[in-house]
Amino acid sequence: MLIIKIKEGENIDRAIKRYRKKHRNVKLLRELRDRKQYKKPSIQKREQLIKAKYIEQLKMKE
Repeated sequence: MLIIKIKEGENIDRAIKRYRKKHRNVKLLRELRDRKQYKKPSIQKREQLIKAKYIEQLKMKE
């Protein structure tokens, strides 16, 4: 569970923004989506390789 301490006189919008950023960094939502459907380990490795190749191509273009 994420806990955000609100400072004295802090705007609520700013606190919500900090909460969202912390939530993104923890990657809870991504983990829940991954667990929703089972993927074979070989398929996960294949997807990682495809993603790595794509990122490498982007770096080479620069």
